[in-house]
Amino acid sequence: KTKRDVDAFDSHCDHLMIIDTANNNKVVGTYRLIRRQAKQKVGHFYTSDEFDVSKIENHPGEILELGRSCVDAAYRGRPTMQLMWKGLAHYISHYKVEIMFGCGSMHGVNVEELKLPLSYLYYNHLAPSEICPVAKPYVDMRLMPKEDIDIKQALALLPPLLKGYLRVGGFVGDGAFIDYQFNTT
Repeated sequence: KTKRDVDAFDSHCDHLMIIDTANNNKVVGTYRLIRRQAKQKVGHFYTSDEFDVSKIENHPGEILELGRSCVDAAYRGRPTMQLMWKGLAHYISHYKVEIMFGCGSMHGVNVEELKLPLSYLYYNHLAPSEICPVAKPYVDMRLMPKEDIDIKQALALLPPLLKGYLRVGGFVGDGAFIDYQFNTT
């Protein structure tokens, strides 16, 4: 058993890797990048198992699904993340990507415990209707009134990757997907 997460997309997509050349060429960071070309070989985007992404797929320009963002715990800091984002920026520029999408998650499957960050995301970062993905099955993220949201506390509860996406102008889809297999929402 390899203890590696492998699926049908891996052999058809591009992989962005951060390698520590001073440490036996150890892979310390990865991103899986799926453009339409790879999607056509597999038949669907990974995200489409959890969200209706047809509005994004209907966009006439190049689209890119980001997935499997992973950084070795010993390397989780600004330098590694800057390299990841720099590599991603070059990729986006090279392929003239107009829309990026993918799944970001929070630990746990109890939406009551996640009501603050989920509500915050819905009310403050919902994607424009013309590209907004919808969770399937749909779990409403409006779990508390907008006026009751403590923004500072909500932001503190978001994982760093989601906060990073929001900082660069990212949006969230409508509805949460509960992934019991990975214990994430």
